[in-house]
Amino acid sequence: MPRHVKNLCGPIVRKARSRLGLSQEQLAAKGQLMGWDVSRDILAKIEGQSRWVSDIELVLLAQLLKIDAKELLSPARKALRSINQ
Repeated sequence: MPRHVKNLCGPIVRKARSRLGLSQEQLAAKGQLMGWDVSRDILAKIEGQSRWVSDIELVLLAQLLKIDAKELLSPARKALRSINQ
């Protein structure tokens, strides 16, 4: 895994956001309404995998994107399986 990658959920966040027809700015606004201090720039960094995502943020993202948090964790689980083989 490249060193600059700080999360594995970014591409899933981008796909789920696009599926909902939301811009990064719109998703950030929804996050703000939930009490998360998030901006379009933060979401861009998450989607670009250049920002670390806390467990609380992961749960908030799942709620905002109307998906199960397990879906956001699926790339991490796959990566761990390949490491352990």
